[in-house]
Amino acid sequence: MRSHWSVQPIGYMYWHKKEQFLLERDTDSCWTMFAVESGQFAFRIGDREGEAGFGDVVVCPPDIAFHRRTITPLTFHFVKFAWEQDLSPEEADVLAGRWTVKDAERLLSTYRYMRELGSSFREEPAFGRMKHMIEDLWRLLEMERVSVESPAESDRPDPDMQRARQWLRERAYGPLAMSELAADLGISPVQLTRRFRAAYRTTPSGFVTELRLGRACRLLEETTRPLEWIAQQCGYENSFYLSRIFSAKLGMTPSAHRKLHRV
Repeated sequence: MRSHWSVQPIGYMYWHKKEQFLLERDTDSCWTMFAVESGQFAFRIGDREGEAGFGDVVVCPPDIAFHRRTITPLTFHFVKFAWEQDLSPEEADVLAGRWTVKDAERLLSTYRYMRELGSSFREEPAFGRMKHMIEDLWRLLEMERVSVESPAESDRPDPDMQRARQWLRERAYGPLAMSELAADLGISPVQLTRRFRAAYRTTPSGFVTELRLGRACRLLEETTRPLEWIAQQCGYENSFYLSRIFSAKLGMTPSAHRKLHRV
C-alpha cells in the first residue's frame, strides 16, 4: 500500500441530485475521483465495474475511459488531482476502482469541509485546505484497508448487511422501523444491530442519523426554508426533535449552523 498520499488538486465540483451524466463515457488526462454522498451510479473502469452509493469512492487513473450511469439522483464530489510522487504501474492499478469507507460519521465530516471549500478552492488558504482534505480522505481509505480489486472475504460486509445498508439508504428520510428490516432479513433486531456495527462501525439507527443530518446541513446551507420544513425533508417529526439531535451530534443548533454558512 502506498505510504505517500500527497496530491495536487486540479479541479473540484460538487453536484447535488444530478439526474444523469452529460457524458456516459469520458477520458481525462489526470486522476479523477467520484465521492458519493447520496444516490447510486453504475460504473466501469477497464475490467472493473459495479455500483457505487454512499460511502463509496470511485477512482479513475489518467487516460482510461470512465463509463458511468446514474441509477438514482446522485449527490457527489468530483475531484481532479495529480499525485506529487510518481506511481508505479502496480500502484496505479491497485488505487483504481471502488473504495468503501465504513466510518460514515468521519466521511460526512470530510465531505462537509470539502463543500465549504469548493467555491474558492483555487485560492489560498482554501486551496491548501482542500489539498489537506483530499489527502485526508485517501489516508482514511488506507487506514480502513479496503482492497479495491479483490478484497479479502473477511473485509467484505456480508450480503445481508449490504442489503440492510441499501434498505436504510432508500428509507432514511421517511418513517422506518428497524424491526421491519430485521424481519425482512430473518434475524432479530439485536442481531441486526450487532452485525451492522461489525460491518460498518455504526449502528443502523446511527447510520440513518448520519444520513439525515448530512441532508439537514445541506438544506440549511443551500436554502432559506424554515426549520420545520427541513425537519420533514430529513425524516423527523418536527423541528424540535431535529434541533435536539442536531445539537447533540454536531455541537451547535441548526440556526447557528445556518448563520455560520451565511457569513
